[in-house]
Amino acid sequence: MDTGSHAESLPLLAAPKVGDRPPAPWRRRLLVAAALLVALGLLLVLFTNLVVLLDSDGEIWNSPAEATHAEVAIVPGALVNPDGTMSLMLADRVDQAAALYKDGKVDRILVSGDHGQWVYDEPTTMRRALIADGVPANVIFTDHAGFNTHATMERARQIFGVDDAIIVTQGFHMKRSLYLAKAAGLDANGLTSDLHGYGGQGIKSDLREVASRAKAVFDVLTGAPVTGGDPVPIDGPAAASWGPKAPPGTPPAGSP
Repeated sequence: MDTGSHAESLPLLAAPKVGDRPPAPWRRRLLVAAALLVALGLLLVLFTNLVVLLDSDGEIWNSPAEATHAEVAIVPGALVNPDGTMSLMLADRVDQAAALYKDGKVDRILVSGDHGQWVYDEPTTMRRALIADGVPANVIFTDHAGFNTHATMERARQIFGVDDAIIVTQGFHMKRSLYLAKAAGLDANGLTSDLHGYGGQGIKSDLREVASRAKAVFDVLTGAPVTGGDPVPIDGPAAASWGPKAPPGTPPAGSP
């Protein structure tokens, strides 16, 4: 005789899993807000990149022979190795700037880069390389406070009084350079310096440039400050821009 209850014959129900429960209302709102913020951020990056790509005036040449004459070649800085040698990207920029001068396409060269401490000196390293390549020292000006492209272009106009220039840099960097040059009041064209393949470094630079273009737009809109200083006219003596010599014992990247 079956004495069991009806309840004993029913199948057991599995305990509800925590993950099966619908998210609480505050969690749903948080997820929606996060998704909206991500979408807004992506749209902002896309918009600022389009601004740089579409609002950068000037011709872009791949060979010094194609260039028209300008007052100055502006060479933005890039990595200098601890032993004082230039990175491949920087060496290519310097080589193209030297070719411009030798072809009579520019009268002077302004090298601009990071020299925030004695042990790291981009502009002096570039100046020394140009001299070694046969460019007269008295036409090479150095900007020791070109800590980024925005600062390089603003200081070229405000400190050195440059009016028209040819910017010498790699293709990935050219549109942003021309955009910032225009914002600084420079009449500028560009000469690319992609003389080699840059491997993994080139890929990193391409990816980083997306964020750098967004920053460039904000720097222009907010008037991001740059280091000031006394005027160093580009039609004056170049040596006035070279700065003091590094202290004795300074590593190669910091010694004039």
